[in-house]
Amino acid sequence: MAIPPGGPAAPPPPRVPEAVHRRRWAILAVLMFTVLIMVLDHSVLNVAVKTIATPAPVGIGATQGELEWAINSYTLVFAALLFTAGLIGDRTGRKKALLCGMAVFGIGSALAAFSGSAAELIAYRAVMGVGAAFVMPATLAVLMNVFERDEQPKAIGIWAGGVGIAIALGPLTGGLLLEHFWWGSIFLVNVPVVIVGFAAMVLLIPDSRDPGPGRIDPVGVLLSIVGLALLVYGIIHGGELASLTDRGVLVPLLGGLAVLVAFVLYETHIDHPALDFSYFRNPAFSAAITATALAFLAMMGVAFFSVFYLQTVLGHSPLEAGLLVLPLAVAQSLFAPRARLIVARFGAKATCTAGMMMIATGLASFAFFDTSTPLWALELAFFVQGAGMGHVMSPVTVTVMQALPREKAGVASAINNTFRQIGGALGVAVLGSVLSAAYRGGIESTLERTAGVPEGARHAAGESLEATLAVAGRLGPSGQVLIAPAYEAFLVAMHLAALCAATVTMVGAVVVALYLPGKVRPSGAPDAPGAPEERQTAGAVRG
Repeated sequence: MAIPPGGPAAPPPPRVPEAVHRRRWAILAVLMFTVLIMVLDHSVLNVAVKTIATPAPVGIGATQGELEWAINSYTLVFAALLFTAGLIGDRTGRKKALLCGMAVFGIGSALAAFSGSAAELIAYRAVMGVGAAFVMPATLAVLMNVFERDEQPKAIGIWAGGVGIAIALGPLTGGLLLEHFWWGSIFLVNVPVVIVGFAAMVLLIPDSRDPGPGRIDPVGVLLSIVGLALLVYGIIHGGELASLTDRGVLVPLLGGLAVLVAFVLYETHIDHPALDFSYFRNPAFSAAITATALAFLAMMGVAFFSVFYLQTVLGHSPLEAGLLVLPLAVAQSLFAPRARLIVARFGAKATCTAGMMMIATGLASFAFFDTSTPLWALELAFFVQGAGMGHVMSPVTVTVMQALPREKAGVASAINNTFRQIGGALGVAVLGSVLSAAYRGGIESTLERTAGVPEGARHAAGESLEATLAVAGRLGPSGQVLIAPAYEAFLVAMHLAALCAATVTMVGAVVVALYLPGKVRPSGAPDAPGAPEERQTAGAVRG
């Protein structure tokens, strides 16, 4: 019997070519492998900072400021180039961006492994940041173009769970390498992984791009790079100096904000913007971006000082410290792939609000830790943080990626990663500043009363716990009076920084509670307002 004209319409045709659809899970595995090396590298370095701070031949004698720059030179370049790299990937092809980024990252890793000074390490970490900037936006962009919309939350959840696995492997890998090899091995191990990943990309990853990229916006691209670079530099330098009022901090900070304001004004007044700011009128999109930034601000700041708590205060080796952080990674890898089920039942608003509150609880618990804290309490705090991250990162990433048209996936991923990196840099800088200022306030009077501490060395000795212990070691028996007050000053400073991190996370909980949607959108909804199906051209993905 013929179907009447008003009868049910035929289901829409798939937007992913069949050849690509068949190998989508293998492609996801390659993308997770790619992300693993980027995240693993960062978590490995966190475990190794104490070793790198040790004088040669064990380390390179990096100061706390140099250690922050070794971490943040990567972040600075990464954050400054992410948006531009996403645009380039959308325009020229995401597979090309992935391959070029992996090659540059591998070269930077090999150079960093043989750094002879802190300055060289900082420079080569910046090279690694260039490569990572092209890889990270392309991974999520490829994912959005090889999975149909109804499978995207599941794929992103698995991808986010892979990040948790990388967080776990990083400290363990770093600890094992530092137990048996020199500190440079934590970077050299990246090279064979990059080679394997590069080969897998060549064989499996399909190329995709924006089929209608429009005109190039060189002024907007330049303004975004300069503005982000100045802003992140100011944040990092403020953390290094433990001051946001120093002229060397204010000039780049305010200059970066001014350039970014000029970028926004310019983009809103041209007909071919590099970034369409109308996307931010979507409250869910903006709330998801904000939650990402605040969660990483808190987590990265705490991750920086928790290394010194675990290794210096509690006396654990790098490998033991890596094992102690394992519950955080295990919890994230367990809950992130399943967060979509919670979202389907309770909505993104409830899921992410509860997740942010769990993160805040885990972070606030550091305010009660001291030298006698039982390991089970520490493990529980890490597990709660990881469970919270698993229930936040997957839903907010889905929200961001599905808010923009599929052909703009590289831009969506770049925006998400840019705010995440800026949040991470703020965490290390701002919470590092809080830690440094509070520690100096707690130890300064003791340094002034201690006989034998040279006048010129007092300022340096008050910079960090490691610096004070180094001075105590050089003074011999007379320096023993510095040890107990140094530990006490560090713990007080850590407690303050942890409470600041928890407060920031609670602000994020309020934002997502107010603006994220209360329930998931129907699976057949279009990619974004103003992005009808006909815009998804069949030639956008090429197997």
